[in-house]
Amino acid sequence: MQQNMILNLLSSFPRIIELCHQFPHGITDQVIQNDMPHMEAQQRAMAINRLLSMGQLDLLRSNAGLLYRIKESQNASKMKGSDNQEKLVYQIIEDAGNKGIWSRDIRYKSNLPLTEINKILKNLESKKLIKAVKSVAASKKKVYMLYNLQPDRSVTGGAWYSDQDFESEFVEVLNQQCFKFLQSKAEAARESKQNPMIQRNSSFASSHEVWKYICELGISKVELSMEDIETILNTLIYDGKVEMTIIAAKEGTVGSVDGQMKLYRAVSPLIQPTGLVRTPCGLCPVFDDCHEGGEISPSNCIYMTEWLEF
Repeated sequence: MQQNMILNLLSSFPRIIELCHQFPHGITDQVIQNDMPHMEAQQRAMAINRLLSMGQLDLLRSNAGLLYRIKESQNASKMKGSDNQEKLVYQIIEDAGNKGIWSRDIRYKSNLPLTEINKILKNLESKKLIKAVKSVAASKKKVYMLYNLQPDRSVTGGAWYSDQDFESEFVEVLNQQCFKFLQSKAEAARESKQNPMIQRNSSFASSHEVWKYICELGISKVELSMEDIETILNTLIYDGKVEMTIIAAKEGTVGSVDGQMKLYRAVSPLIQPTGLVRTPCGLCPVFDDCHEGGEISPSNCIYMTEWLEF
């Protein structure tokens, strides 16, 4: 047990450092809690204290409470001995954060020749200061970011992509299991024989509860975040199977963000939806942005094409 706790503690160090790079102005304990909900408060405190004692973080005070920020001396020492052109390229990549930047955009921002940029990029990669990551948005192109950053989900596709392929079966399994959990909550509430208001309130579950249930099932080979689970729950909302409400929550409550908590419950429609609502347009979240000639339009809508073929 003690050994597992130490291993979990050590594995959290790189992620906390990475969060500090993503939020250079500093992070709060709430940010760490939301990103690593499996870590207990005592473990978070031990990890932060250890990083502070190692001189990797600075402790600051703000209106939001205590802030933890990466030591600036660390960033400065990385580029020691580099020329001005290399420092410029590194700064451009650092400013791009964990979404990365294409070499074409580096060229545009630095006004350096492409041959010189390629030479600098290879040099920075060899020093393990930056890395190249393939983007799901353009499989033949690479984006560059700092070596210790975890790519943003817009680059990798998050948990829903494997080797740039969309895992539709995995998403469907998660969809079914999340709905099954909420259905069981609703059924247990009905069987409690309480008054209707108590039944309704007890049928709700927080995204943290759903996330914990999915983690305990062990059906995912990758580590899922609460944001991933909320994405799945949103698809259930669009399907009309689930409804969401937001309530006020005490600061520090597990699953809360900025004093608010999202609650979900399974619902059954009173009547069958009309034919229009069953079309993709009836449930489309970007309906207002859809128009002919635009980036989103009926002529290039894959959902409309699939629906018509069905």
